Amino acid sequence: MKYSFKNDYLEGCHPSILEALNQTNLVQQNGYGEDEYSTEAKKLIKKKFNCPDAAVHLVSGGTQANLLVISAALRPYQSVISAETGHINTHEAGAIEAGGHKINSEKTKDGKLTPEICQTILDFNSNFPHMVKPKMVYISNSTELGTHYNLSELRALYDFCNSNSLFLFMDGARLAQGLTAETSDLKPEDLSKLTDAFYVGGTKNGALIGEAIVINNPMLQNDFEFFLKQKGALLAKGRILGIQFNELMKKDMYFDLGRNANRKMMKIKNAFEKKGCGFLTDSYTNQIFPILPNEWIALLLKEFEFYIWEKTDENHSAVRLITSWATPDEAVESIIDRIEKL
Repeated sequence: MKYSFKNDYLEGCHPSILEALNQTNLVQQNGYGEDEYSTEAKKLIKKKFNCPDAAVHLVSGGTQANLLVISAALRPYQSVISAETGHINTHEAGAIEAGGHKINSEKTKDGKLTPEICQTILDFNSNFPHMVKPKMVYISNSTELGTHYNLSELRALYDFCNSNSLFLFMDGARLAQGLTAETSDLKPEDLSKLTDAFYVGGTKNGALIGEAIVINNPMLQNDFEFFLKQKGALLAKGRILGIQFNELMKKDMYFDLGRNANRKMMKIKNAFEKKGCGFLTDSYTNQIFPILPNEWIALLLKEFEFYIWEKTDENHSAVRLITSWATPDEAVESIIDRIEKL
């Protein structure tokens, strides 16, 4: 069987989560997130990210988290700014538009937005009642191209948003990987100061399912529970999410898992670099996009699974490889050995 580097949610969950779910299986608890496990998980998240006044809501998936936050924050005539590669713009089946909000997308070289890019969109759309009015900036950390934001970049975006009455929302599907990249200087507590809302991704970092929405801005906290229920996100057995985030937030397991995925991918990246390969983006997280000769890709696909991302010229294509919290060392060494023989 080929080992797959297609994504970071092919495995189930970390063994300690499975054990905790089993041990608590027959313990009766209140429903709809009122259980003791969810209550404790929210406390731990607030402590880890130093956001004691935030509102924390546990939901099942990333698309759901994005839809909930954006639809709750925006008026019907308001839009959200995103990189063209942003998850809400490319891989959510038009969920945001179906909810009545346009996405103002813009091309970026590395999947990251800057104040200058956002200003271009504002110049075209704002204060003209025949157009939608941008009200939120959506970013991902790490991005869909494996890059991550540093402190100065996030602060510049947050200051820009404040100056232009925009909300800043961070998609954290791969937040652990973004924060623990070897070149990142962002700390968890920075997110509580420099975003209006973000979410802590569990699905792609050791959980069976689950994301934790963290709302810092009090303006966005009111009645959010109603959006949860209306959109089908308020789970009767919310304990399932609470138990998982309890385990992830104990000690530093959440960040350790992200760091482990990054470390393994950096070994693979180094192998490609030694072969003289270029990359679509300069990534230090668990996603890389090496540009390879098409004949090399064909050889690698005989032994491993991964996505061909885009054609870069007649003879080369960029591919995407992803490691997870559970990627075994043997798989890493196996693909490195094959790369060295190309």
